[in-house]
Order: sequence, then structure tokens, then C-alpha cells
Amino acid sequence: MTLSHFKKGDTVEIIAGKDKSKRGKVLEVHPKEQILIVEGINRVKKHMRPNPQLPTGGIILREAPLNWSKVMLVCPHCNKNTRIGIKVLSDRKVRVCKKCGEIIDET
Repeated sequence: MTLSHFKKGDTVEIIAGKDKSKRGKVLEVHPKEQILIVEGINRVKKHMRPNPQLPTGGIILREAPLNWSKVMLVCPHCNKNTRIGIKVLSDRKVRVCKKCGEIIDET
């Protein structure tokens, strides 16, 4: 299984594509496919036929999956987009910011 550097709720910055330099919160992470869904980023129009949740049908905007090679995590301490390191402290693994060296959280 592939190790994911991203978690649900992280803030990320887009580094490539039509939404470059925008920031958003991670809604879903799929490590096996190496994709994630970011709030307000990579929005696409979806044509929906009528159903019980949407009785009239119509066109809705929703977030499409994005490859995680196009995003970088934003460090909550230095507020910059950064690469992530993994450190082992005693018996647990923690994510570490490569720019400021601060611990982001436990993995």
C-alpha cells in the first residue's frame, strides 16, 4: 500500500493546473489511486437526472478527484507550502515540515 502524506482536513495548495496557487481543505483521500478531493478545487459540471434528492434534476457543480502530485501540504506553523518528512519519536511516527522543522501531527 502507498503511504499518503495527506489526511482528511489538511490544507493544501495546488501547484499545477487550472487552479494553480489556490488553497483548499482535503475532503477525501484515496491512497491506492493516489488521488484526493479538495474543497472548492477542480470543480466540474455534472448533469443529474431527477431523483429523490434532486426532484427537478439539472446541472450541479462538484469537486472532481485530483492527483496528489499536483498539490503540496501547507504547514500550519509557517503557513508555506512544503514537503513532508516522517520522523520516528520513541514508538510513534510524526509528520514534519521540511521548511521549518515543526511537527505537524502524528500519522
